[in-house]
Amino acid sequence: MDELIRQAVAILRGMWQRRWLGITVAWVVGLASAVAVLAVPDKYEASARVYVDTQSLLKPLMSGLVTMPNVDQQVMMLSRTLITRPNVEKLIRMADLDLKIESKRDRDALVDTLMSSLKISNTTRDNIYSITYRDSQPEHAKKVVQSLVSIFVESNLGSARKDSEAARKFLDQEIAGYEKKLEEAEARLKEFKMRNLTTQNTEGKDHFAQMSATAGALEQSRLELREAEHSRDALKRQILGEEPVLLPDAGPEPIAGVSVPEIDARIDAQQRNLDAMLQRYTDKHPDVVSARRLIKELEDQKRQEIVARRKTALTNPASSVTANPVHQQLRVSLSETEARVAALQTRVAEYQSRYERLKASVSMVPQIEAEFAQLNRDYDINKKNYEQLVQRREQANMGSAMEDAAGVDFRLIDPPRVSPKPVAPNRALFLPLTLLLALAAGVAVSFAASQLRPVFFDARSLREASGLPLLGTVSLLTDEATKRREKKDLLRFAAACVSLVGAYGAGLLAFFLLFLRTA
Repeated sequence: MDELIRQAVAILRGMWQRRWLGITVAWVVGLASAVAVLAVPDKYEASARVYVDTQSLLKPLMSGLVTMPNVDQQVMMLSRTLITRPNVEKLIRMADLDLKIESKRDRDALVDTLMSSLKISNTTRDNIYSITYRDSQPEHAKKVVQSLVSIFVESNLGSARKDSEAARKFLDQEIAGYEKKLEEAEARLKEFKMRNLTTQNTEGKDHFAQMSATAGALEQSRLELREAEHSRDALKRQILGEEPVLLPDAGPEPIAGVSVPEIDARIDAQQRNLDAMLQRYTDKHPDVVSARRLIKELEDQKRQEIVARRKTALTNPASSVTANPVHQQLRVSLSETEARVAALQTRVAEYQSRYERLKASVSMVPQIEAEFAQLNRDYDINKKNYEQLVQRREQANMGSAMEDAAGVDFRLIDPPRVSPKPVAPNRALFLPLTLLLALAAGVAVSFAASQLRPVFFDARSLREASGLPLLGTVSLLTDEATKRREKKDLLRFAAACVSLVGAYGAGLLAFFLLFLRTA
């Protein structure tokens, strides 16, 4: 710690030896920086505020039906990309800033200056944009802001509309491409169906389902054929066993073994009806009594019919066989059964033929079905993409129409105006800083000089710096004249420092008085 203090004291004593160099540098830097601050031309700021109304009644009404553009984001992007070189060059022409430009280098320098000086900021979240620009000439600043406001308002999201047009053009190209793909897919599908027409099924079943259905229909037809053949054989046996004379006329006999088809059918129907009613009603129910009476009347009618036929058979035996209604009915039934047997034989042969064809082509079916599935899959994908693209295009068209109808309203809240007083440079801040800069420069120069040409103030420092043995030291005795000179030198140094600070203080006081007078 003592060593650090000793070194610090040595450094301060060295700097004190170079004090006049430091104060001289401080005066030079202070005067130069003060002149530089005062020489900087005044900057006047021109500003304007623009409100962009992006709200519209159509937006909530058309929400979900159209593709809604993010107008707020578009306006924000427009504000950030407005200060571009083409727009700045247009602004220079509008504000007549190119009248004194003589070379391309001057124009490029002016463009770069404007691009770095122009500012567009979103002051609040209510789409209020502030445009500011600073220039040494108030009229130039106002013209620049006015021109930039005009460019901002006239742009009116033109780039966004170009993007919408490009999107619709892209959608049209994609839709045309998918239309061509659909036509080609439909042509391939049509060709495949025509080539494999025999394997197609209108019910949408695959080949093995068709085989299963055909086999089931074939078995069912065979079963019906066997039933019809048994029925035909039974009818033939009845016809061959039918006697020409039914029964001898031996008075009233039982009629259970005699058949009269017309009356028997009615009796059977009434008997079934009576059985059904007996399940719900009692024997004394009027409907049950009526049904039994009707059955009894039909049995009496049947008995009378049998008696009449017996009498006819006795009087004319030759025509009994041909006139027998039972025999005739059996003949009709036999003819119908023969026709049904022939039809079922044809059906069985047809189903058998179909089953054989399906069985013969079973080895080709997997390949055909795989090809058909691939064709359908490609067609379905292209159709789905095509329908989605058409829907998106219609939404984009409706969105563009809605955007044209609703629009974006640019309102100039504050017209371009210039501040009556310069806003830059802030001399009240810069002048004190120049004083600090001058003092810092003087101290730094004194320290650098003391380090470049060090002075030893004690024997220890000299011995440590040289590395040689020190034989002794010689003390300096100051007389009164030397002391007076040192005192006068100290007073002169203090006066130089005080005059430096006083000059800055007087300058600041004069500046503030001038500022108050012009306010």
